[in-house]
Amino acid sequence: MMAAEFETQTGAETASAEERLRRLYAHPFVNLRTLARGAVPNRWDVIAFALLFGAFVLIAVGARQMAVPLARLPQEVSLDPSLLPWYALRTTLRMIAAMVASLAFSISYAYLAAKSRRAERVLVPALDILQSVPILGFLSFTYTFFLGLFPGSVLGAELASIFLIFTSQAWNMTFSIYQSLRTLPEDLVEASRSLRFSNRQRFWKLEMPFALPGLVWNMMMSMSGGWFFVVAAEAITVGNHTITLPGIGSYVAAAIAHRNIDAVVWAIATMLVVILLYDQLLFRPLVAWSERFRSDNELLEIETDSWVLRALQRSRLLGWLRGQLANYRARRRQRRRLRRTSHGHTAPRPLLAPWLFDGLWYGLIACGGAYGFWRIYDYLQESLGWGEVMHAVLLGLITLMRVMVLVGLASLVWVPIGVAIGLRPRLAAIAQPVAQFLAAFPANLFFPIAVALILRFDLNSDVWLSPLMILGTQWYILFNVVAGASQIPRDLRDAAHNLHLHGRLWWIKVILPAILPYYVTGAMTAAGGAWNASIVAELVSWGHTRLVAHGLGAYITAATEAGDYPRIVLGVAVMSLFVVALNRSLWRPLYRRAEERVGLEQE
Repeated sequence: MMAAEFETQTGAETASAEERLRRLYAHPFVNLRTLARGAVPNRWDVIAFALLFGAFVLIAVGARQMAVPLARLPQEVSLDPSLLPWYALRTTLRMIAAMVASLAFSISYAYLAAKSRRAERVLVPALDILQSVPILGFLSFTYTFFLGLFPGSVLGAELASIFLIFTSQAWNMTFSIYQSLRTLPEDLVEASRSLRFSNRQRFWKLEMPFALPGLVWNMMMSMSGGWFFVVAAEAITVGNHTITLPGIGSYVAAAIAHRNIDAVVWAIATMLVVILLYDQLLFRPLVAWSERFRSDNELLEIETDSWVLRALQRSRLLGWLRGQLANYRARRRQRRRLRRTSHGHTAPRPLLAPWLFDGLWYGLIACGGAYGFWRIYDYLQESLGWGEVMHAVLLGLITLMRVMVLVGLASLVWVPIGVAIGLRPRLAAIAQPVAQFLAAFPANLFFPIAVALILRFDLNSDVWLSPLMILGTQWYILFNVVAGASQIPRDLRDAAHNLHLHGRLWWIKVILPAILPYYVTGAMTAAGGAWNASIVAELVSWGHTRLVAHGLGAYITAATEAGDYPRIVLGVAVMSLFVVALNRSLWRPLYRRAEERVGLEQE
């Protein structure tokens, strides 16, 4: 590939633009011999065709149901177990649609934040705020918007549900890509400069491949995080308005409302089957494919295997199509390069001096922030008194204490386990589906156990409901630590072994510095997820029994159920301020230290 590019550049200096263009367009797009050889299918073509055609059929069947009238939706889903496969399909399609949207958002948002200093000053704090807004906060203000886009159609409710799942998936993926782009090894950057990569080539050939291993693990965590909040996303209730979409989440909500243990067990079994299926069909191939992008080739001595990836790679027809697509893209790049050469290219001069542009940019940000604070202040002053504001702040402090204690305990448990899994590829292959299932397990299914134990032993709800907050978010720490440990170079581990670094010294000098950027990303998203999970963990229902723990999550949930928009705004604003303050005072300094450590190691 590089030799062909250098030959093209050499030819560009000796041949005229017209001759090069004529030669380029004369090159045949389809080679008949290759076409004849690729047209004969093999046994892998049958498997690949079955997988792809089956996926298209399932997507088409599920998408068709989005266009039915809203009036045809039942008020409550049936608890008949025979309907669970259909519900599982609908839920999985929503989560995959949200995953695609999350991936597109994460790549574009993280790239802009990592590459532009001016944009970073706005986008990173904005991401902190977006991560802190609970799913019910988004629901309260987007519910009417999406229903208004498609009045009388299920599509509006489906888009609202997909958007809510998106808000539980996107943020940790964005942080993962941002962290990878900011900690890119300097030797790889210098190599890309020496090869004269354009910004586009550098992104697709260096930056994105470097970010892929960590991104794939965070995609798995995001998919599991979507399961955690799928109950709130499919059984939508705001004030007196309720929409129940067919899915496993609404099935679980109905089972909890009717205190039907058998239905809960059926839902758990269905979730297990679905998670195992998309682990084999989606994430196991992605993990195996991402192995090729590791910066340390020696770690590939034990490769992750995937029969799906093997079928797609060995399919003769798919291989021929990939070759033709690569050929077409290469010739498009050559045509663009020829046009730039023939017309000349000069870098545009900036219209304003950099210092003046910075002043205007930050002034605009300050004005926008001041206006936003003034609008919130004016709204709350008209609707609520300062006593209510102080009450919400006090509840926020209680939830903050819970979050910090739970994240600290989860770190003590999952950092050593994550390092052990990340350093052992065989163990990672076994632990991956188990961790995915545990991370996907909705906290709502623990409500019967929590309510029964608290009532049976007369326990304090403020203390014993707290663990429900960390059940779905502790996995952010595990998955990111696994990704970080698996990226530790073999030569670094061998050097530590030769220097007889063991025990406490091995952790301090080798492991903790290597995984620190990944741990900070995981802990920061785990803390943000715990704030978000407080809306379901601080107010627990099992049938007609309700247990309430004092905290900001219960405050927002109660306001959402009552349709009290001023208190919803107050709760979300206070939660956002707490999360941003925590990120700025704790996680961001740790993140900068991790970046500095990476820079020192590269020097």
